[in-house]
Order: sequence, then C-alpha cells, then structure tokens
Amino acid sequence: MFTIEQIHEAFRKVKSGADFPQFVQDLKNIGVTHYDNYVSDGRTKYYGKDDFMLDGESKYPEMEVNDISSSNNLKHAISIHQQGQTDYPSFCKQAADAGVEKWTTHMIEMTVTYLDKKGEKLTIEAIPKP
Repeated sequence: MFTIEQIHEAFRKVKSGADFPQFVQDLKNIGVTHYDNYVSDGRTKYYGKDDFMLDGESKYPEMEVNDISSSNNLKHAISIHQQGQTDYPSFCKQAADAGVEKWTTHMIEMTVTYLDKKGEKLTIEAIPKP
C-alpha cells in the first residue's frame, strides 16, 4: 500500500496544472485508484485497492466555498490552470469561488469530476496522458 510520504513526494513535483497528468500517473504507479480533494481546506482522501484509504491533512487555511456554483467560471479556471497560468492555491481559490465543494480524481477512468455543495456535477474533465 502507498504512504502519505509517497504522495507528498509526487506532489512536490507539481508546479502548475500543466504538471497534473504526470502527478496522476505518479499516484497511479504507487497504487492510488482515486482521491477526493475538499476545496474548503485542501484536505484529501486517497483510496487504493481492497478498501485501503488514507486521510491527508489540510493544505491551506480554510476558505469559503460559494453557495452558488458556476460551471462556466470553473471551466475557465481549469483552462488557465492547465495552461500553467495559475498555481495550485490560486486554482483552489477560483474553484471555491465557482462553488466547487470537492473534486474526485479517478486514476482508472482518467477523469476529474467537480462537484458543488449539493453533490451536483459541474463538469467532468478527461486527464490527458503525460
């Protein structure tokens, strides 16, 4: 099974959204099947085979997630982040402003699903190959 230290090592390589596909591949290589990232504080739950689960700690101070969601604002934030125009904290703030409560990254399906506070899907993005 994977460890939080292995996850942190993979995360240290990420400088912008352009690095995300390689990050996903690195996590997949250590056995992560999917993870949930909670936007309000950056807390992450990582899942592996046989119901294995690890809780990650908060990555930043708590921020307010907008009650009103906007898939258009989210898609714009994703687009500029994927182009490397924003860093991770900036993207998380933009996601919170767009009403994203959490996103789920699936290493098997190679998708990221963004959900609002009501659990409604705002968008599903395919993860490009590194």
